[in-house]
Amino acid sequence: QVQLVESGGGLVQPGGSLRLSCAASGFTLDYYPIGWFRQAPGKEREGVSCISGSDGSTYYSDSVRGRFTISRDNAKNTAYLHVSSLKPEDTAVYYCATTLTSGCSDSPYGYDYWGQGTQVTVSS
Repeated sequence: QVQLVESGGGLVQPGGSLRLSCAASGFTLDYYPIGWFRQAPGKEREGVSCISGSDGSTYYSDSVRGRFTISRDNAKNTAYLHVSSLKPEDTAVYYCATTLTSGCSDSPYGYDYWGQGTQVTVSS
């Protein structure tokens, strides 16, 4: 059974950083993509980053490139999103997702399995 569990969110001041974790079970992380998405109240779910299962290639949205870093630890079967230089507009629920049938996508429709999300709030 495929499961994803996010953790690491919280309240942080502007300019601060967090490390979000996505613990995977029921599949081997290094064969499949992990995408990170976020959703703010009243807004659509937005693709933030993805790490490819095949070769570990990474992708970022324009809004986070240079501030966020995606990675994975195959031994722990866990993916990470290090978020830094945070802005109030980064406030959202952050989700990780995967699919067992295709590669990275910036659309939420490209993913079949989702975690429950972790809240990130950027405020002074």
